[in-house]
Amino acid sequence: MTVAATTPAPKLELPPLKLGPITVDTPVILAPMAGITNSAFRRLCREYGGGMYVAEMVTSRALVERTPESLRIISHDDDEKVRSVQLYGVDPVTVGAAVRMLVEEDRADHIDLNFGCPVPKVTRRGGGSALPWKIDLFTSIVQTAVKEASKGNVPLTIKMRKGIDDDHLTYLDAGRIARDAGVAAVALHGRTAAQFYSGQADWSAIARLREALPDIPVLGNGDIWSAEDAVRMVRETGVDGVVVGRGCQGRPWLFGDLQAAFEGSDTRHRPNLGQVAQGVYRHAELMVETFGDEGKALREIRKHIAWYFKGYVVGGELRTRMALVNSLEELSAALAELDVDSPYPGGDAEGPRGRAGSPKKPALPKDWLESRALNADQSRDISAAELDVSGG
Repeated sequence: MTVAATTPAPKLELPPLKLGPITVDTPVILAPMAGITNSAFRRLCREYGGGMYVAEMVTSRALVERTPESLRIISHDDDEKVRSVQLYGVDPVTVGAAVRMLVEEDRADHIDLNFGCPVPKVTRRGGGSALPWKIDLFTSIVQTAVKEASKGNVPLTIKMRKGIDDDHLTYLDAGRIARDAGVAAVALHGRTAAQFYSGQADWSAIARLREALPDIPVLGNGDIWSAEDAVRMVRETGVDGVVVGRGCQGRPWLFGDLQAAFEGSDTRHRPNLGQVAQGVYRHAELMVETFGDEGKALREIRKHIAWYFKGYVVGGELRTRMALVNSLEELSAALAELDVDSPYPGGDAEGPRGRAGSPKKPALPKDWLESRALNADQSRDISAAELDVSGG
């Protein structure tokens, strides 16, 4: 991997992140992303830099029912220093049972609860970023999960958004409730559910949460596309660490840049096209190991192609062919047609990636915003949000 090094930058004085008995020397967290942060991608990221790498989100019900897909999602490589799992759920009993299973069977060293998912199939049933609006339900879930996790001295954290929309913000209340329940840290994505991934993340909200919760670690998430963005977020908000999501799609080496930045170095990864091709092929090989099925692995790698080659000069026909490969042999043949000496394209390869979506009215259960307490109908219906799938 080509590395450009310049005069070392002043070191950002940020101590290791403490989550209960866990110490994360480089205070960087890979955000769980459905269909992305499987063990193959987590390994790629670990090879470049330090941090903590969270598995794809899994529903509590699926885990309790031990579906094969849920057990795959929570599987970790033997050398993963911290086995981190993110749960999604809307029923305190089911969430508690899932946490208990992870703890009693020694399947996780760290557990995160998802209260940030903006996907309509989740929010329309009251889950994800819609759930903190209902204070009693949110409190019950967090308290139950913390109680179960504490039995095994497993730190439990939460990840959330600012709220449903600008008129229905929940993050300060939710942060205080979670703190009082005994969570190890709170992470905030500086967008509302209504924003989806559009517009700019509100780092000032992250700073307000940091100020409101001086006694536990607060982590910032949103619009970290480079190491420089991460340093700027820490300096502007005072957070104890950063959570990186879409910025590392097609760029697992971003974690090398992040570690360098937190160590005070300007060293950055600037791969030419040949080096990107090597990274794509290694990713595909690891996916084959992960799934044990070459066809499935190659179907999974397709979504990554556009992210890896963002900004690089690659013909449209070749891009299309790479996004339709069915075997490692086909992928290798397509990659061999690239101009491997084509240099790093600079800013064109950086910045936003993935689908941002557009602002939209969040899909919510009937009369959800009329009260911050569940009514009888909502109490009956919310169990439907416990989907037997992983989410985004």
